[in-house]
Amino acid sequence: MVKELGPWLVGGGIVLLIVGLLAWSGALSWLGNLPGDIRITTENARIYIPITSMLLISLVLNVLIWLLLWLVRR
Repeated sequence: MVKELGPWLVGGGIVLLIVGLLAWSGALSWLGNLPGDIRITTENARIYIPITSMLLISLVLNVLIWLLLWLVRR
């Protein structure tokens, strides 16, 4: 069972590396600034609620997981 888990861990690490490099380079700077992301700023507090960004990330992750499970079951 552990041998089967190894390639999945390596693949997950590669995906995290790519996302980290994209975030570091500024390619994902648009994320969090979409229409529908709520920002409230007062003298004492700043509140940020990234509703649209969370929905977009959720949609992308659901599609990727669905495709991955579809490929594994095939």
